[in-house]
Amino acid sequence: MTDLRQEGSPSRRLRLVIVDDHSIVRAGVRAGLDPDLEVVGEGADVLSAVAVVHAELPDVVLLDVHLPGGDGGGGAEVIRRCSDVATRFLALSVSDAADDVVSVIRAGARGYVTKAIGGVELSDAVRRVAGGDAVFSPRLAGFVLDAFGTGEAAVADDGLDKLSAREREVMRLIARGYSYREVAGELFISVKTVETHVSAVLRKLQLSSRHEPTRWAATRKLL
Repeated sequence: MTDLRQEGSPSRRLRLVIVDDHSIVRAGVRAGLDPDLEVVGEGADVLSAVAVVHAELPDVVLLDVHLPGGDGGGGAEVIRRCSDVATRFLALSVSDAADDVVSVIRAGARGYVTKAIGGVELSDAVRRVAGGDAVFSPRLAGFVLDAFGTGEAAVADDGLDKLSAREREVMRLIARGYSYREVAGELFISVKTVETHVSAVLRKLQLSSRHEPTRWAATRKLL
């Protein structure tokens, strides 16, 4: 599958789909987004969401967790049914329950924020998810770390021993959902240096893409 998105192209507007079963919520979200984000479609249930995602191939889908229709799987079902397209999903829900957060992340969502978020922050979250970052409301990140830090994934290996202290610091922040820019600010280094550390981690751990270290770090509880 070819990813037709061009993350490095500032001239191209990000294309979004908003999925929620309440029309007033969809309208409010649309109105609160920055004008440079283009809403190309909406969905009100599982089946309409799957249809519009396949029709429009958006960069990001803002997705409620609880949706009617389909086989009853809600937002997680939408994500699974759209696994064949190069679209990233950001859950936007009134729920902050651990089960809801974990279910959509396991399905493949790149982040989860609650509807208490403001328009500016939501727009920034959309851009970060489109760029490959994982984004969570602060309290919710712990649910993901706890969920992916149990069972077989938490078994110790020698991967950590391959990383320098600074590389571990970078990965700890990435596991918490920080963007590269935020990691740079937190550690008082440049974004380029963050990218260099991530590249080194990819090489040392033999990971194939820059998105894999996020899950790798989370499964090893790099808090």
